[in-house]
Amino acid sequence: MTQVTPFAFDNTYVELPETFHADATPTPVADPKLIQFNTELAQELGIDLEQLEAADPALIFSGNELPEGSDPIAMAYSGHQFGNLNKYMGDGRAILLGEVVGNDQHHYGIQLKGPGRTPFSRRGDGRAAIGPVIREYLLSEAMHILGVPTTRALAAVSTGEHIVRQTQLRGAIITRTARSFVRVGMFQHFAIRGDYDGLKAMADYVIEHTYPELKTSDTPYLDLLNAVIERQAKLIAHWMQLGFIHGVMNTDNMSISGDTIDYGPCAFMDEYHPETVFSSIDSRGRYAYQNQPAAGHWDLCRLAESMAQLFSEDQDEAGKLAQEAINDFPKHYEKYWLTGMCQKLGLSEVIEGDLELVNDLLDVLDANEADFTLTFYHLSSALMDSTVNDQAIRDLFENSKPFEAWAERWRDRLATEYLTDEERQINMHKVNPLYIARNHLVEAVVRAAEDNADYAPFYEMLDVLKQPFTEQVGKDKYGLPPQKEEVVLRTFCGT
Repeated sequence: MTQVTPFAFDNTYVELPETFHADATPTPVADPKLIQFNTELAQELGIDLEQLEAADPALIFSGNELPEGSDPIAMAYSGHQFGNLNKYMGDGRAILLGEVVGNDQHHYGIQLKGPGRTPFSRRGDGRAAIGPVIREYLLSEAMHILGVPTTRALAAVSTGEHIVRQTQLRGAIITRTARSFVRVGMFQHFAIRGDYDGLKAMADYVIEHTYPELKTSDTPYLDLLNAVIERQAKLIAHWMQLGFIHGVMNTDNMSISGDTIDYGPCAFMDEYHPETVFSSIDSRGRYAYQNQPAAGHWDLCRLAESMAQLFSEDQDEAGKLAQEAINDFPKHYEKYWLTGMCQKLGLSEVIEGDLELVNDLLDVLDANEADFTLTFYHLSSALMDSTVNDQAIRDLFENSKPFEAWAERWRDRLATEYLTDEERQINMHKVNPLYIARNHLVEAVVRAAEDNADYAPFYEMLDVLKQPFTEQVGKDKYGLPPQKEEVVLRTFCGT
């Protein structure tokens, strides 16, 4: 493989002991073609676009050429998958090329997903199909625009090859970036092996590169746990405020940095039903919409168990400190969730009675099979026009009378605050999108790519999702829920 230099790599994870990772080299593909490149993100990461273009981006983002300074590895980890511990995991179809320092002076990992086998692939081929690549690109970029912490999509390429799953599928590779690819499962990896030195090195690395403000703390490891707990509480609250369902909240899919990672079978709800689950492998609804806070809490309990020995040499004291930290998760989650939901209702502060107001609206949505996203979007419009836009929102409900009764209470609550309707509407339009990556539209984009290598629908949808809060002329279908025949009930990991 030839060497090119568009990336100013400053690799740190590879400097950790061999128990943290394994060498891994991308397997060349037959005919790589660039589907999409995220120029804006590349500029934020300080990538030399002229050198990249001269080198042929498709060759780099397929793994056919390794950029100079890269040091490709697969990261080792363990984890609980649907509650069951798997000690032997790791990046089976992802290779970390290295890290760059972005314009904000933070390190960002550059990772290929689908570049072929690694030492952790077991029986897998290490490849990805075009469908999951398109889905992750769309969803991760949509989440970023919505303000949700997430991994980002830097590039997508087709490979010119087919992979075998239930059928033959077009192959593809996505290049994604993250503040950190460290997961809860990496702490578990060392804890369950009794490797105290490895566990401490993992924690020290995360503090150095992700939570540097803790370096001067007298209790850095306990503070690290508390920081991760709060970030995850805030992240999951944000998911819930948007109707987002991750689908596979295993401990190996929980990021230490508090970012959304590993999109797999994720989806946004259309009609509000708290028990909604899309993932084909989640038959018992472990990671259903309403269960996501509890699932996140459970995962963080596993992190606390893994880290406890770092808190004190006294086992009882260590366990007590870990338990106290984990007990704070519900408090953090409820604060972030209720604050965010009140903002969606145009409220600038949270007072007594607001929790009941929010929950009562959600009950009305559930009982009437109302669209989650459109309800909140039209609420902001109803502030300004009590006839046309009130009718638009009433039309979302099979029986609008319970909503109308709730809306009277809502308007009474709004009247207790100092904002004008115009100011409130501006604030609401910042948190209530019109356009989300609706499941039926994503599936249509995926089918076009899978069946015909047609990426025009992908480009159009990606463009619409870049402005989720602004109504766009001629893009009506992206702001509408699915017709009955369009509803998607199941999504798939694509592994």
